[in-house]
Parts: sequence; C-alpha cells; structure tokens
Amino acid sequence: MKQGSDMRVVKILLGGAALVGVAAFGAYQYWQSRLAAPIALEAPTIYEVPRGAGFQQILGELESQGIIEAAWPYRVLAKLSPEAVNGLRSGEFELTPGMSGREMVAWLSSDNIVTYRLTIPEGWTFAQMRRALAEAPKLEHRTQDMSDAEVMAALGHEDEHPEGRFFPDTYRYHKGMTDLALLERAYARMDNMLRDAWAGRSDDLPLETPYEALILASLIERETGVPNERRRIAGVFVRRLERGMRLQTDPTVIYGMGEDYDGNITRDDLRRETPYNTYVIDGLPPTPIAMPGEASLEAAVDPAPGDALYFVSRGDGSHYFSSTLAEHNAAVRRYILNR
Repeated sequence: MKQGSDMRVVKILLGGAALVGVAAFGAYQYWQSRLAAPIALEAPTIYEVPRGAGFQQILGELESQGIIEAAWPYRVLAKLSPEAVNGLRSGEFELTPGMSGREMVAWLSSDNIVTYRLTIPEGWTFAQMRRALAEAPKLEHRTQDMSDAEVMAALGHEDEHPEGRFFPDTYRYHKGMTDLALLERAYARMDNMLRDAWAGRSDDLPLETPYEALILASLIERETGVPNERRRIAGVFVRRLERGMRLQTDPTVIYGMGEDYDGNITRDDLRRETPYNTYVIDGLPPTPIAMPGEASLEAAVDPAPGDALYFVSRGDGSHYFSSTLAEHNAAVRRYILNR
C-alpha cells in the first residue's frame, strides 16, 4: 500500500512540475512577445533621453508619454539581460511606428542621435556666422555675450582676428552641443584646408605666409561666384601685387565701411581712408574680409597665367578682363556707366 501511495505522490509532483514548467514557458513566451510587439506610436516621435537618467526613469517617461503601453517587460529585460540596457545614451532619438520594444532599446543605445544642420555660406563674414549660430535651434549658446576677441580667446586663439578663420560649410550638430564646439570644428577645418592649399602653392607667388593666402582668397571669394573666374581674378591680383599696383577691389571698401555701407559706393567712399580700402592702401588688407571656400583658397595659391590687370563686372555675375587701362575704361563705360 505504501508503495502505491508514494507513486501517486510522485505522479502528482511530476504533474505539478509540468504545469509549472508550462506556465513558466508561457509566461516567458508572453514576455518575449511583448518586447517583440511594435511600440505604441502612430507617427515618428522625438524622444530625448535626459543626461544622467537611469533606466527606470526612462521607462517611466516612455510609459507616461504613451510610447510604450507597459514598463514591466522592460524591467524584466533589465533583470535578465542587464547588458541590453546598460548602453543607453543621452540625447534625442527619433522613434518610428512599427519599431519593436527590443529595437527601441537598441536604438536608444546607438549613435543614431537626431542631428541638425547649420549652413555657413562661402563669402559670409564672421558677424554673419555669429548671427546664424545665435539663431540655431537646439544649440547651447555660450558666446552670445562674448566679444569677438573673447570668442577667439575661449577657442584658444587669443591674439587672432576671427575674420576668415572659419571654414564655410554645412555642419551637423545635436541638441546640447555648444556653439563653441561648432566654431572649434570650423576653425580646425579652415586650418587644415589652408595648410593643404599652401603646401601645393605655385612657385614665385608674391605671398609670404599662409595667412596672406587666406586674405587673398577672401578677396577672390567676395569678387566672384563664377567658378571658372576665380583663378583669373587671382591672376589679376597677383600681377598687381608683383607690379606694386593697388588692388582697388570694391569688397574691401565695403568691408572697411562697416555699418555705414548702404548698398552703394560713392567716389568719396573710394577715397575714404580705412585700413581695408585697397584704393587707398598698398598691398593686401590687414585681415581677410570674409570666409573663403576651398575653390578660392586653391585659386589664391595657383592663379591663372595671363596679362590681365583689370576686370569689371558685366552685371550678370561675370567679369570682363582687360590688360590695358584704355581697354578697362572702355569696359567700364560699356558695363557700368551705360547700365
């Protein structure tokens, strides 16, 4: 009798264990299905992982914002697979409909932070760049109350004039990045581009330093946006420098006038003595007058050969080049005075 009773107990225990196993397996499958199910979104949504936030805080926010229906599957995940949630990054992430819970956790641990674009066009001044930085959304603004000199000091370039020192380009940044960090990137980019251009310069240039090449490139940038004219204009400027002729380029007059410039240049403006007016000063101005792009940097150190010493705007963005003053005066009458 005792043996039969023991067998019944064993069967009951085995049956109970089987039921527990089935229940556990079912619970495991249900948990996995919840992580595999799409998150509760109907449209792409930006979610920001706060700096220093723990996983439990993030789960609470995701649940309160309706991005996930319940937090418990993720809490179980954190218990069973802590490595899956330990790599969460701070920043903004775009979550999309159809993304599973597991995919969402992996996404929040990735480098796919939302980025923004800031475009600095070729030929802009540093003042224009600073205005664009001040208006850039999501950027942390640290320089708004700084002078130009204070900005350069903060970047570690205390004795440098800022004009022309930053490369014009489209820069990507993420929320929380500082304007100083973006300026530092643009400065390093210009430094590298100028170094490369100077290393490949033509022989016998009337330029002593890379900085002089940067100044010349800024004049070229402001004079034309026509790609095939840059090296020709560089050639005119270089030949004038070699012959001791003043450069007489209008953009330097405009830059020297500063806020007094109203869109027109008069004869008095051409005679106005400023450090930048190349109708008055000899040689190059003391600093760049704008941010030159790569093509203007390359033109400055590799000017086109020729004999032209003058050029005048045709009024359509292009220029007429002349080798004599008489030809140039005729072009001025044709393209300027008769316009």
